[in-house]
Amino acid sequence: MMKAGFLRDLLFAAAVLIVLIVAPFIFAKPSLRDFLIYVMAYGLLAMSLNLLVGLTGLVSFGHAAFFVSGAYMFGLLMQSGRVSIPIAILITVLGTSVLALVIGAICVRLKEIYFSFITLAFQMFIHSIILTWVSLTGGDQGLRGGIPRPPFFGIDLSSGVSLYIFSACIFVVCILIMRQVWQSPFGYTLRLIRDNPNRANYLGVDIVRMKLGVFILAGAMASVAGILLSLFVSGAYPEFGFWTTSGEAIFMIMLGGSQLFVGPIIGAILLRLLEHFVSIYTEYHGLVLGIVILAIVLGLRQGIADYVVEFLQRRKEARAAPAKEAAFVKERIA
Repeated sequence: MMKAGFLRDLLFAAAVLIVLIVAPFIFAKPSLRDFLIYVMAYGLLAMSLNLLVGLTGLVSFGHAAFFVSGAYMFGLLMQSGRVSIPIAILITVLGTSVLALVIGAICVRLKEIYFSFITLAFQMFIHSIILTWVSLTGGDQGLRGGIPRPPFFGIDLSSGVSLYIFSACIFVVCILIMRQVWQSPFGYTLRLIRDNPNRANYLGVDIVRMKLGVFILAGAMASVAGILLSLFVSGAYPEFGFWTTSGEAIFMIMLGGSQLFVGPIIGAILLRLLEHFVSIYTEYHGLVLGIVILAIVLGLRQGIADYVVEFLQRRKEARAAPAKEAAFVKERIA
């Protein structure tokens, strides 16, 4: 029998998918469709990173290594002309998972600050390979010739509408998978490791194995985000693997919040909107963005979604307090 929690998540995912598909047709703006694809790609990157940051307490400065690896691996497979899009996606996710296994086997054994900087070192290493292996990757120009989108199962991704719907479906499926992990015993074990590693070790939890498992999952999900972006821009570029891409994902988590599951998605929407409107009014958009993010994070001391949830919880408790006090007094009098 299907669990109530999974059924609820499934219905919510279906509702989100319907909204994503219908929205561009209601507003009838191609720019909105493009914006949403960007949000889905980078939101998925931020969500995958939050499996490490929010769930496990591991801050990775090099998460874009899997984002760029997914984009290039998928692009090269499609340029070979030997595989279909679904097979290329499957091979890319498996290949990136192996890469995450190799990198994670080294990184997850390290303490927090060392973990952060070693992941950054691996990202810089992969970025340098992309820049120097010109015959394969195209160097700083990115993959030459674009990424073919041959039809499969009657679906033609050369159409902007079909590509958008396909991206929305992939996005929702990945979010649903991560949601199940977030709410699973595995997810709660990761929270225990984050909050009290000594107690987790005392209870017999294999901390390294658990961290490695979530590291591989996060890397695989980041590669899917890279695939979505490479399909949209019909290319893969070294900028996907630069340290600023990992920084953007961290900013999205900081803006939206790390403890609420959808926090990074909210952060992705806010960051993209800020970038859009700030760049219209000033050429110093990077400086303004930095100031805005600092103001939000330092002012609220947490992400916006986390703050809203905590604020509503405090209001609920404040309203319930008089009733509890009255009941206590009545009981004492009786």
